[in-house]
Amino acid sequence: MSDVLINKVAESGLITLNLEDWYPREEICVFDLKDHLFMGLILKEKEFREALKNTDWSIYQNKRVAVTCSADAVIPAWAYMLIATYLAPVAAGIYQGNEQEYRRSLFHEQLRQIEPTIYKDQRVVVKGCGDLPVGADAYLEITRILQPVAKSIMYGEPCSTVPIYKKPK
Repeated sequence: MSDVLINKVAESGLITLNLEDWYPREEICVFDLKDHLFMGLILKEKEFREALKNTDWSIYQNKRVAVTCSADAVIPAWAYMLIATYLAPVAAGIYQGNEQEYRRSLFHEQLRQIEPTIYKDQRVVVKGCGDLPVGADAYLEITRILQPVAKSIMYGEPCSTVPIYKKPK
């Protein structure tokens, strides 16, 4: 009888893909239109334009900015266009929506940068647990990216996986 331990996981040829490696970590600032509305509810064009003109836009220098309105107000499309004229020259990126939506959009952008051919005919385990809020949408997106090329896709940890996809023979 041999006392040699064999690491079957290491010998399995599985490739572990951790979505947290692509999770966007940069700071996202929020520009809330509510702060520039009359009584926090009504957009008055003249006052709105003046408020934007008097805003210190340098605080958004080289930052990603989510432009949102936390008030239950009707905001015309041109208001977002006007804000873009101030933010575009200073911000690293702008997005219409809240911080969480912007981070999700950036995450999907990052995932689309993955070169799927490196996973061609590979057995891939998409890591399941982590410290960052990787949402179900990211798991859906990575499956969409890998399915055309991977031999198989699993979810979890190499020692305990849930089979997701196996390429037909």
